[in-house]
Amino acid sequence: MVKQLYSAEEVAEQLGLHVRTVRGYVRDGRLRAVRIGKQYRITREDLEAFVGAPVTDPPAARRNRHVDVSSIVEIDAVAPETAHRVSTLLTAVRTGPGDQPLHVKTAYDEARGRMKVIVLGGLADTKHVLDHLQALLES
Repeated sequence: MVKQLYSAEEVAEQLGLHVRTVRGYVRDGRLRAVRIGKQYRITREDLEAFVGAPVTDPPAARRNRHVDVSSIVEIDAVAPETAHRVSTLLTAVRTGPGDQPLHVKTAYDEARGRMKVIVLGGLADTKHVLDHLQALLES
């Protein structure tokens, strides 16, 4: 099992303390840490023992979390006019509520009357596009 290690800076940010205060706690032995090179590393267990409560990921780790969504929607029995309308409207939806790049591609097989919609992006943007697609197909 890999242990979660925090730097003194991450612990300071999480506890709302100055990094010098955290380093002082480590030097005084109040907060257990290991020294790797010139930096201290504190395990999640040691931080929880020091705080006396469970800890969550540091805010910086949550901010840097990146989630990608890949969706392929296959639609049968689509008329060419409907496929063209869906393709035009969905590829125009380039920005949604999220902050990640959004990519929408469509492909239509006229011989089979089948359409594919490929959506690559963040959670919120993908939901936005799929909601548009649902509304288009229900109208």
